[in-house]
Amino acid sequence: MAHHQTGTKNSTSKNPRTPEASKTSKAIRPTAVKGKTAPTNPTAASTGNTREKTHISTSITTEGEMTANVLLEALGTTLAPELLVEALTHRSFSHEHPGAKNYERLEFLGDAVLELVSTETLYAAHPDMTEGQLAKMRAKAVSEESLSHIAREKLHVGPYILLGNGEAEQHGAEKSSILCDIVESLIGATFIQHGIDEARKVVHHLVDDTLAEVATEGPALDWKTSLTVKAHDMGLGEPYYRMSVSGPEYAQVFTAKAMLEGSDEVIGIGKGSSKRKAQLAAAEAGWKALDNRH
Repeated sequence: MAHHQTGTKNSTSKNPRTPEASKTSKAIRPTAVKGKTAPTNPTAASTGNTREKTHISTSITTEGEMTANVLLEALGTTLAPELLVEALTHRSFSHEHPGAKNYERLEFLGDAVLELVSTETLYAAHPDMTEGQLAKMRAKAVSEESLSHIAREKLHVGPYILLGNGEAEQHGAEKSSILCDIVESLIGATFIQHGIDEARKVVHHLVDDTLAEVATEGPALDWKTSLTVKAHDMGLGEPYYRMSVSGPEYAQVFTAKAMLEGSDEVIGIGKGSSKRKAQLAAAEAGWKALDNRH
């Protein structure tokens, strides 16, 4: 949500999408991306009657003239203003502004909904595939790479994300790990407000194209397994990963170095918001490095 337009207490939406949105009276003042700072008195926190409650008006525009309605239309559903704000709030923002809810609980829920709907879709579409094949396709479809692509290309959600000062200066709204989380949190928010049927519709709207594409992919379905197979085929040692972590607790970055037993060579390096994501990225880099040796 990269904008600096500050709403007043009497602002209303000119073209409300939902009854909930039409009741909105206060505009959110989010942190800006691209190195700009967060507000000193954010409306994204609600700690009592002495502070403004969280609201986002469908009439509020960002620097790119995008409105909340545009985001909701891209998502394919409606969300109450306070729930939408929570789904867009990174923990770095809530860390700097105690009382503001962040998206982590919604992300946790949305991840489960996403996996369920993806699983039932793949199960129905590929009756002849084994459990292992289905699991690999699902992992690829809901990977950080796939979901961050959806966030950028379908939702264009980056400018809406609420970030703390430090994360904003590091261009957090452009990070794949955060964009991936936002997709899951929006799915979780949809489930909370509308239930499983609407959440299922949103998941299909967002990921059906990806679910169709993954059936045609090869080693990219499971980079760690693919790296192990390639190393064995080349007579090399078993792949393993050396891990390190950096950054503050609320914005940790994991780094994985893919290596082969019997060698000190690093064949691939990957970064991610979790150990698993970092290892997958390192495995991909390692697989490509070995493939280029042929």
